[in-house]
Amino acid sequence: MADRAERVGVYPGTFDPVTNGHLDIITRATRLVDRLIIGVAVNAGKGPLFSLEERVALTEQAVAALNGPNGCAIEVRPFSNLLMHFAAECGASTIVRGLRAVSDFEYEFQMAGMNARVNPRIDTVFLMASERCQFISSRFVKEIGRLGGDIASFVPEVVRQALADRFAEEKAKGLGPDA
Repeated sequence: MADRAERVGVYPGTFDPVTNGHLDIITRATRLVDRLIIGVAVNAGKGPLFSLEERVALTEQAVAALNGPNGCAIEVRPFSNLLMHFAAECGASTIVRGLRAVSDFEYEFQMAGMNARVNPRIDTVFLMASERCQFISSRFVKEIGRLGGDIASFVPEVVRQALADRFAEEKAKGLGPDA
């Protein structure tokens, strides 16, 4: 069998926090590439609950539990530049994006078109969320957790604990919903 170039994909996101929905897309993306780089975006405009360093660490811990599915190497890297520049720096030929609902498609479609203009050598691949993960979003997880709801089925345990700790800190500072 002839040697072929390593297929590198980038799965970008804010991951504030990483959820079981993200992990589902990551696991499925490992079937498409030889190496998957999870790009954790600075994205200060979204006002993340966790710092970039915390989001990278939580994502690394959550991904480590996956144990290299499908023989794919997975790494987590922060980035603050244009996604297509980051992908090119990583040697990626593919951007992986997850879609939960039709409402995600329009934005992602426009973004894929812009990205193709910036670098036509990098393709965008969309993976539909699995039925069990379609409703999970970081925003909802944070809201449910902040209000004392059970989020154990939406996030890995390490993330559940980090959220509980963060919400306890907020409450102690008088910032939480019960303050």
